[in-house]
Amino acid sequence: MAKVIAITNQKGGVGKTTTAVNLSASIAVAEKKVMLIDLDPQGNASSGFGIQRLTRENNIYHALIGYCRLNQIVRDTELKYLKIVPAGTSLIGAEIELVSMEEREKILKKIISNSLNGFDYIFLDCPPSLGILTINALCAADSVIIPLQCEYYAMEGLGNLMKL
Repeated sequence: MAKVIAITNQKGGVGKTTTAVNLSASIAVAEKKVMLIDLDPQGNASSGFGIQRLTRENNIYHALIGYCRLNQIVRDTELKYLKIVPAGTSLIGAEIELVSMEEREKILKKIISNSLNGFDYIFLDCPPSLGILTINALCAADSVIIPLQCEYYAMEGLGNLMKL
C-alpha cells in the first residue's frame, strides 16, 4: 500500500499546492509511482499539470459522493510515474453533501484503499480550511506536511490544526 501524505494548513497562500505539485513531480522523476489527489475546489494542482477546468467532468467530488470509482477519474500527466485525480468547482458541494453520510470523515480513506493499488506515494492537496475535505485527508493520511509562512496568522492556523 502507498504512503499517503496530506499537505494542509487552514491558512491560504502558504504553499500547499506548490509543495504538493513539486514534491509529487520530484518523486515521480525518481521513478517512484506517485498519485496526486487534488482536494481543493480551486483545482490549482490540476491546472498545474495542464488539466483544463472545462475537461474535468468527473473529478474527486464524484468519487467522494459515490458516483464513480476513484480509478475511473485518474488522469495521466506528462511524467511517466505521476498520475493525478483532478478537482473541480463541484467539490464545493461536498462540504454539504458529505455531512449526512455515515462515517463521512473516512470516505476518502475507503475510496483510496478500494481503488488505488500499485502506488508508492499518494499526496493529498488540501483546501485552505478545516472542513470535511481536510478532515477526510487527515483521516486517510499516514503523515502530514504543514507548509507555513513565518507570520502571525500562519502560525495561528498551525496552532488550530495541531488541536485536531
